[in-house]
Amino acid sequence: MENRYQPQEIEPKWQDHWHQSGLDQTGTDTSQPKFYALSMFPYPSGNLHMGHVRNYTITDVIARVKKMQGYRVLHPMGWDAFGLPAENAAIERGIPPAQWTEANITQMKTQLQPLGLSYDWSRELATCRPDYYRWTQWLFLQFFEAGLAYQKEAAVNWDPIDQTVLANEQVDSEGRSWRSGAIVERKLLRQWFLKITDYAEALLQDLETLTGWPERVKLMQANWIGKSTGAYLEFPIVGSEQKIGVFTTRPDTVYGVTYVVLAPEHPLTQTVTTKKQQAKVKKFIESISHESELERTAEDKPKRGLATGGNALNPFTGEEIPIWIADYVLVEYGTGAVMGVPAHDQRDYEFAQQNQLPIKTVIIPANPEVVKLDQAYTESGILINSGEFDGLESPIAKTKIIEFAESQGWGRARIQYRLRDWLISRQRYWGVPIPIIHCPDCGAVPVPDADLPVVLPENVAFTGRGASPLAQLEDWVNVKCPTCGKPAKRETDTMDTFIDSSWYFLRYADARNQEKPFDSALVNDWLPVDQYVGGIEHAILHLLYSRFFTKVLKDRGLINFSEPFQRLLTQGMVQGKTYKNPQTGKYVIPSQVKDPNNPVDPESGIALDVVYEKMSKSKHNGVAPGDVIAKYGADTARMFILFKAPPEKDLEWDDADVEGQFRFLNRVWRLVTGYIEKNPQVQSAHGEWSPDEKKLRRAIHTAIKEVSEDLAQDHQFNTAISELMKLSNALGDAADLITSPIYQEGIKTLLLLLSPFAPHISEELWQQLPNQTLEKSIHLQAWPKVDPTALVADEISLVIQIMGKTRGVIQVPAQAEANDLETYARNSEVGERYLAGQTVKKVIVVPGKLINFVLVNKG
Repeated sequence: MENRYQPQEIEPKWQDHWHQSGLDQTGTDTSQPKFYALSMFPYPSGNLHMGHVRNYTITDVIARVKKMQGYRVLHPMGWDAFGLPAENAAIERGIPPAQWTEANITQMKTQLQPLGLSYDWSRELATCRPDYYRWTQWLFLQFFEAGLAYQKEAAVNWDPIDQTVLANEQVDSEGRSWRSGAIVERKLLRQWFLKITDYAEALLQDLETLTGWPERVKLMQANWIGKSTGAYLEFPIVGSEQKIGVFTTRPDTVYGVTYVVLAPEHPLTQTVTTKKQQAKVKKFIESISHESELERTAEDKPKRGLATGGNALNPFTGEEIPIWIADYVLVEYGTGAVMGVPAHDQRDYEFAQQNQLPIKTVIIPANPEVVKLDQAYTESGILINSGEFDGLESPIAKTKIIEFAESQGWGRARIQYRLRDWLISRQRYWGVPIPIIHCPDCGAVPVPDADLPVVLPENVAFTGRGASPLAQLEDWVNVKCPTCGKPAKRETDTMDTFIDSSWYFLRYADARNQEKPFDSALVNDWLPVDQYVGGIEHAILHLLYSRFFTKVLKDRGLINFSEPFQRLLTQGMVQGKTYKNPQTGKYVIPSQVKDPNNPVDPESGIALDVVYEKMSKSKHNGVAPGDVIAKYGADTARMFILFKAPPEKDLEWDDADVEGQFRFLNRVWRLVTGYIEKNPQVQSAHGEWSPDEKKLRRAIHTAIKEVSEDLAQDHQFNTAISELMKLSNALGDAADLITSPIYQEGIKTLLLLLSPFAPHISEELWQQLPNQTLEKSIHLQAWPKVDPTALVADEISLVIQIMGKTRGVIQVPAQAEANDLETYARNSEVGERYLAGQTVKKVIVVPGKLINFVLVNKG
């Protein structure tokens, strides 16, 4: 047997063995505790990257450990397979999206398998296949039946040349279409929404129950939901019966309202605009139609506005105030209108200064201080210029003013959320068709369950121009109404791909069910997911939508739990060494850098910045997992990705560290194969262990204890691997004990503890151990248990200090009392040397650690 780890030869040899052993077959014995380990499933781009490797390896280690600890483990994999890239590929390359996607799935699955991930591939799913999206459509109809799916007009990106709707990703930084180059416009289309706002309070309150989630993720979700407590107030339009409704968290400033601002798209904009201003208002609305929401609301961007010519009445003061429109007010947010209080809101202050609008102070600080005249006073304080509310403090005034508004019919208390209903319509082909038929008489009619799935037609031409590809298929669009039988039309929008990922974790529990999306009993048994692992970039929308789906399905009686994921681990990014020209911002290919210690641009000679950034093709800093596996083996790739940094931190790729893990695995290989080759005749157990045996046994059980604790709860894989290195060193130092049963225990323990991290080498060595049964894979063995008695030391090291300075170390009985420790120290060689002829003033004993003698200064 060659005394060197050969990953290219070993790993394929044992690949089939683990799968045949049942490692990836999910247990059905419900007497065992369950554990559901899940990685966020990938989009099948065709290329596996190191971020994937990190995500999946983390989850795999957790799943393997739990299986060895006696759990029945569910650890599935699938593909988030709908999305815009496939449709773009169809346009650019003439490849059908399904063909492109399935080819990518095959390629990525082939790339995944060498990593030795313990997936139950029998549960594999792809969201683009009819056997999955049939049930996505069925679940949509559950929302529709519950009144949680509806249509209304919403703005889209519109290419005026290609006459098509664009996704945000298809609009460049200058606001131009990716294909035609035209300036993109904003256009209103009737689209489908899910009423997630109905669940805003539940989504917010239940964050408190997610004790296994990172606090920053829960905070991000809470901020996205954005609960605000305040008042809904109405400002009558002069010369009209209609009123402008606004929401404010500062009703105490209402006497300082000097103007009202509407979103340009607000339904009342045309009502309040005078004839004189109509042309200007129309031109203004057209000019901002090219701006995205982010552009309109950017903090550093000057706010643009225009007077409509109309006026409203501030009911509290009886004063007429002008009505404006402005780009920073969005019709989708709140009521689509805001009250302008320039003295007490910085944005309003800047807008008023810019447009010569009046500024009226109605709150002053409670304590005398200098108020800056060049900005708004936005804190609470004492009311002035506020009629009968003068002199009240802001918190009290808020309540009083709301009560007064209610009594006068001008407003009421309101809780409002930043969260908006979920727009799920996409005017694209490669997504789940929305199962609705539009009848001129019956309205929106659900496709009958028996007619599901509404399958994506294959005879589609992809040009990137004109209406959605589905809308151009007359034979597909034109159908009979399921209710009345009259001519009707199919819905041609497809669903947001976040829909697919909002319930896939439920389908895994019953992935081959052809009668319903899942059996409730199976889902209630396996769910919630015990450990979910994925990137921080999904901390808001994916997790929020999944939580929303779960709550709706519980209310529909389909499941019995409210939250989908009990514990969440958001792993950091994998970063690569990157060479960047500081003047041009251009990234340089590493192979073009002749001297890595003094990197310069090969074209200009300018010194390059060397930084670590997220791996990507455009930055030329990516590392292909296949290259690493080919050179070092999958175990080394897994070990590096787990050892380099704690899982929640970003990881900087370093070839030297990869080499370090390869060397460690080779040390393990040499250690164990050396033991196997000697095939020692192990002594039978005896009553008393030698000091060296006790020391080794303590190292073994310390490793079991520390590794087990590191893998529980916080998943500190890096420190767990450090413990494995310590145990390997301890075994190496104890070679004289090779015939001891303690040494044999150490070899087996090292392999068992290593197996979740490096499954290939562990399996190979386990099968070669002397007197080892071949009936079971190492991955089906029980996880080692700590013997607490082995951790108790017979002797400890005691540090001797004289006047606070360490003078030596002695071995003393572990259970010695303080008085005994002093005796041992005084009688030791160190004590006799330093205490002879000295007068001891004081003795300080730290049990189990040190003893310090304070001497009388003879000065």
